Amino acid sequence: MIEVYIDGASAGNPGPSGAGIFIKGEGEVFRYSIPLGVMSNHEAEYHAFIKALEICLEKGFTIVSFRTDSQLVNAAVEKEFVKNKLYAPLLEKALKLSSQFDLFFMKWIPSSENKTADELSRRAVRENTMKGTEN
Repeated sequence: MIEVYIDGASAGNPGPSGAGIFIKGEGEVFRYSIPLGVMSNHEAEYHAFIKALEICLEKGFTIVSFRTDSQLVNAAVEKEFVKNKLYAPLLEKALKLSSQFDLFFMKWIPSSENKTADELSRRAVRENTMKGTEN
């Protein structure tokens, strides 16, 4: 089973944002720091999730277990519902992508267990800030 740790970060709300994705399994490890432009922290969390789903599908992984420290994203995926309509299209895209796996799991973990993804997301924020990128 592939374990996927995700985190989104934002320097400001909204502000320069980034996604951190840490994937391990089948003897391999992958690390991604992806600048996301300017958005809110919650949007960055969703985008990190979507990017990780896309990467896993591209790599042909069929059984994945996602870990996030975002209670908002975890609850939305679990209930397949989001209160804030701003996030509805992001959740819809994520659910569509997650349905393409043979087995998909998501689990909330405390931030202390998500340090690698957190570091990667903060690096992406810095890269984003250095480039002066805006969405």
